[in-house]
Formats: sequence, C-alpha cells, structure tokens
Amino acid sequence: MRQAKPQSLVIALATVTVITACAVQPGQQPVAPAQPTPTPLGQEENVAQTVKAGELKPPVVAQPCGDNCPYKDQTVTVIVNAAGEKGPISGPLYEIREEFEQATGAKLNIVEVPFAEHFPKLLTDFTTGSGQYDISIAGAWWLGDLVGGDYILSYDQWYTDPRFPKWDIEDVQPGPRSLLEYGGKKYMVANDHDGQVMYYRRDLLEDPNHKAAFKEKYGYDLKVPETWKEFRDVAEYFNGKDLNGDGKPDNGLTMHLKVGGQGMFHFMSFAAPFVIGPENTKLFWFDPQTMKPLMDSPGHLRALETLVDLIQFGPEAMMGWSLGEAWDHFLRGEAALTFTWGDLGALAQQEGSKVKGKTGAALLPGTTEYYNLKTGQWVKVDGVNRVGNTTGGSWAGVISKFSKAPEAAYYLLALMASKPKSLIYAARGWDGVDPGRFSHYLPPAGTAKIEDYLAAGWDEKDIRDYTQAYFDNFSAKLQFPYLRIPGTFEYWTALDIHLSEAATKQKTPEEALKATVADFEAITDRLGREKQREIYVTSLGLDQ
Repeated sequence: MRQAKPQSLVIALATVTVITACAVQPGQQPVAPAQPTPTPLGQEENVAQTVKAGELKPPVVAQPCGDNCPYKDQTVTVIVNAAGEKGPISGPLYEIREEFEQATGAKLNIVEVPFAEHFPKLLTDFTTGSGQYDISIAGAWWLGDLVGGDYILSYDQWYTDPRFPKWDIEDVQPGPRSLLEYGGKKYMVANDHDGQVMYYRRDLLEDPNHKAAFKEKYGYDLKVPETWKEFRDVAEYFNGKDLNGDGKPDNGLTMHLKVGGQGMFHFMSFAAPFVIGPENTKLFWFDPQTMKPLMDSPGHLRALETLVDLIQFGPEAMMGWSLGEAWDHFLRGEAALTFTWGDLGALAQQEGSKVKGKTGAALLPGTTEYYNLKTGQWVKVDGVNRVGNTTGGSWAGVISKFSKAPEAAYYLLALMASKPKSLIYAARGWDGVDPGRFSHYLPPAGTAKIEDYLAAGWDEKDIRDYTQAYFDNFSAKLQFPYLRIPGTFEYWTALDIHLSEAATKQKTPEEALKATVADFEAITDRLGREKQREIYVTSLGLDQ
C-alpha cells in the first residue's frame, strides 16, 4: 500500500551496502586502511534511483509508562550509519523514538555518522572507555573485534526478563540466528537478516517463444537455473534481446564490479558451492591450524574463472557500477538475471519499477562438484550442490560494555525486534531490513499472512517466490561460513581489489587469487597469527 507523493528512495539499503573501513586488534586505536573503501551510504552512486519509497508504519507495541517509568531521565545514544529518517537501518530508530521514550521515560539520542566513520568512532569510544554510545547498529562481521576486545555486553541476562519487550530468537532461522551469538553467548539483537538469492524475470522464463528457442539452442527446457552452468546459458540466451519492449537490446545479467562496491560479497556467495560441500562444511577462508589462506584453491579458482566468464553477458558499464546502478538496470527491465540481497525483491514492488509482477526469486544456483579442501580432491555430488548464505551486514544492535543505561538500551533493541514491528520492517523495503524469521514467511514455511505483504504493495506471485527463496536460503543444510575475526574488513578489501583486477583482466584469476593470499598472510602476521587463529576457530566452532 503506497501513499501519494512518495519520496525518492535514497538507498543503497544497508542490509548490504554499509561496510566499515578498518581493522584493529583488541585494545588498539583504530587505523583506517589505505585501500579503497565503499562509497558512503546515501551518496549518489550507491542509490537506487529507478523506484520510489512508500509509506507503511509498524504498530505501536509498548504502552506509555505514566508515573512509573523504569528508566526515567536516562539517555540512550545510538550510533548508526547516516541515512536519515527515511533511510535504511536508521529510519526505524526515528519512527520508534516517541514510543520508546513514552514507554520508558528515557530519551533516545540518534547519532548518524558516515559509514566509513562508524566503526572507527565506535572503537575509539570503546578503547578510551568513554561510553559515549550505548548502542551501535553494527555489522555482523564486527563481532570478532567487539567480542575479542571485550567491548560489548551479552544480553543473556535480559532476554527472558518480563520487564522487556518480548521477541523470540528461535523465530530467527538457524543461518542468521548464528550471527546473533558468539562463543555461545547472545550479543546482537535480531533486526536485519542478510543473505543473497537469485532474481530472474519470471515472464521471460515462462514465455512460450523463448522456451522453444532456448530448447532448440541448448537442448534442454528453459527453467529457473539450478546450476551456475544453467545460469550462464540463460544469461547468454537473453543477452542482446529487447527485454522491456523499448526497442533496445538488453542484457542477460547485471552485476556491480566497481572496486569498493562490495563485489567481494557477491564472490563469496557465488564461490560457496565450488568449495563448500557435504564433506567440507566450513573450510573456505583459512586453515584452522595454521591460518594459511585457502583462497587460491582449485575450487576458488574455478569459481572466479566462472564469474569472470559471466561478465560478457552484462553491460560494459557495470565494470564501474556500484550497487544501486546494478539494481536499477534490473528494475528498469534491462536484465534477465542477477543475484543480490533481499532489498532488490522489495524495490521491485515500488512505484517506478518495470518488473513488479515479473520478478521471481530462488536459492542461488550450485554446482555438480566441489573441491574438498580437506582431501585436496574434486567431489562429484548427487544432484546439485547448493549452499545457503548469510552474506552481508545483517545490521543489528549491540550494547556497549561502557553504557550507563544498558537495560534501557536493551529495551529499545528488544522493542524493535518484536514480531509486529519486524514483520512490517521486512515487508516494506525502504528500511533496509530483510527477512530471516519464520514469522516473515508465508505458510507452510512460516506464519505471515499474504495480506501483510499485499498491504505493503507486493505482487502476490513475487512475494510467494521471494519468501520461499529466503526460507530455502537460510534453511539450507549447507551454509557459507561467515567470517567474524579481527581485521575482517581489511581481508575483504584486499579480496575486493584483486577480484576487480581479474574482472578487468589486469590479472588472470589465478594471479588475482595468489595476490589475495599474499595480502591475507601479511594482514594475519600484522594482527598476530595465533590470536587470529584462536578467534577464527571459536567464531566458526571449529576443532582446535
């Protein structure tokens, strides 16, 4: 349900986009890396311009406290990436401020900072112990630094306390739920649940003429791709055809390949089934005994070679695109396929989209064999090897150890995590909160009602595909191992740079991955190999 006079959707929706800029050892002052960093949230090149935002507000959950306010005269200060009152991740804080203040007697102070400043400011506050910020709406990969430095509080003691708004961590699917905990304790309060799925033009794949022509060329039926090989065939077939009726040739796929545009996130999800499989469920990044990087394995190499090969079926301009530009290409009906975060499915429903009612979604394609890093051999599988993922920021609240109002801080986060609010956040799109709970999905996967999504402006076929895709992704038996160790972003920045070198043919895929390994080794040596190893093993639950 979209109201009149919608505002421009100033979004690179933070479920994905916002990445911090430094890596520090616990106890040290943060120092920003010299490598390029992603464009700050809200800047033009990271904004999806094709569509408009609508209006749909979550219900009031907490009642005013009257004369018996539990946190009267306390102040809760939240640091969050700058996006404004109608921006991703920060927007819901402005919506909830009045309700929170009336229910608790506390004041809510919202501090927006450019995303590249968020983590450095937070770490400075922690290392000095000043307690300026009670809450950070943090990226999930920060926990290696934050828990390793003993900077944030576990909320285990408050989770079942009836004084606080009720929310259910068991409602969160196992994949994203794993990011809320670290070392067996609960640290992040559920909010955003990131993961990547495939999007495809349902109308094109169901068109009888395309079906007949595709089968004649490739010898099998046109369908939703289940393997990256099938994805390539579909991209190749549709590339150069007019896909939106404007008389101009369009593309088989769209990606964003600019350095600093989070291309490394997409490579992680893409590469997962080339390396992760039934006999190797967790080894992707490092050898847990030595912290030797594994990024130049034959599986990683085949993945990068396959990804580079796909580039020919997209527009040449995407070599310099950031996320919003790649999304716009799909939203204008100019690409048949893409793979990205949940935001795109929601954006496709907004005013201005050319693909509402035409956008299917499904679990990312897989492979028919993977390289088992444990044995050093390729392993063929029965059927298709498909791997779920929690790739992205999964932006959620953490509470500072130095907070002067920790209970009030938890009250705020629990209120935002409550089921009635979470459902609206996940349904409406602009706030950057993606689905990941059973209560977000339609039966039989979950308990949401189709009316919840129709009220938010969704096409019925689109929402059924979308929620099923995310249910399948987060409930997949195999899940991509999410990296949460000190220096994570520094490792990822090195990977991003070398992926771009391969994409632009400055380096071969093999050279790019070997350069990545060399950079990883240098980072690990600088941060302390044994300390990194201990945290890596703990973060993934690996054997010592």
